[in-house]
Amino acid sequence: MFAVEVRDHIMIAHSLPNPVFGPAQGVHGATFVVDAAFYTEDIDAHGLVVDIGLASDALARVLAPLRYGNLDDKPEFKGKFTTTEFLCHHIWTGLRDIARSEGLGDAGRLRRIRVKLHESHMARGWYEADI
Repeated sequence: MFAVEVRDHIMIAHSLPNPVFGPAQGVHGATFVVDAAFYTEDIDAHGLVVDIGLASDALARVLAPLRYGNLDDKPEFKGKFTTTEFLCHHIWTGLRDIARSEGLGDAGRLRRIRVKLHESHMARGWYEADI
């Protein structure tokens, strides 16, 4: 399998209001480095998995509504715990939708997407699935 991965970042605020989250129950900030990998079984006639520019743009567009925002104030997250894992799936869904509707080059070959959020130099989470 071939893959291309692009990177961006977001700064957000949120809370995780449940005792299981310890001190993260209160409102706090987070800066996530976000990696998105796009997989195909073979490269195209031009030697590409996906167009890197289109992939970078798609990731930036999915992240734009989250940047510098308080996730607690976003209606789509009401009643949700916006954990690293949850956000990985949210971003993955946005990228999948763009890949299906607009493509990322010859997107008909795209098979899988992985979204990885690095919440620190010591911890990261990801969501990966076939599209």
